[in-house]
Amino acid sequence: MRGERLLFAHLDFTVEPGTCLHIAGENGAGKTSLLRILCGLLSPTHGEVQWEGQNIRKLREDYWQQLAYVGHLNGVKDDLTALENVRYGAAVTGRAAPIERARAALAELALGAFAGSLARFLSQGQKRRVALARLFLAEAAKLWILDEPFTALDVRGVGVLADLIERHTTRGGIVVLTTHQDVPLAGRVTRLDLRAVETT
Repeated sequence: MRGERLLFAHLDFTVEPGTCLHIAGENGAGKTSLLRILCGLLSPTHGEVQWEGQNIRKLREDYWQQLAYVGHLNGVKDDLTALENVRYGAAVTGRAAPIERARAALAELALGAFAGSLARFLSQGQKRRVALARLFLAEAAKLWILDEPFTALDVRGVGVLADLIERHTTRGGIVVLTTHQDVPLAGRVTRLDLRAVETT
């Protein structure tokens, strides 16, 4: 429930290691809300989310250490450079952020020349790539939850991210994502369709 509105009900699913789960559905079906529930940012009205058989509410920090989340908003700070944003994003989640690794992550997404640029001067597509560059420093996180990660990316950026997602699942990681774009995701991909609940 969001407010007094029922978004979805009777969801029961498991995502296995080495799998990408694509959550699909029309606007308003509750995709972002579901991702936020999976992250522990929202509580389900009924039921629970489990990680390795335990409720994520009980695991708390132990679960969040296994999680890398890139939301619909980039979470990029305008007063930091692209490089500082990548390192800061890793540091606040307790992950190592060596400067050369952060630079390499930006270079992978064609942002090497903008490492020293303040984020306020970057385009929306460039800010999105800064946010996604954090994933290169989150390889140890078993679970990646990505809300519309391909938004505002050019063709090259889409390809780089699709390859990164495939590498993560090939290593036994889990990716849960939403996207409206027709992106060819390789590997073990399953799809969960949310239907907007009609009210009378």
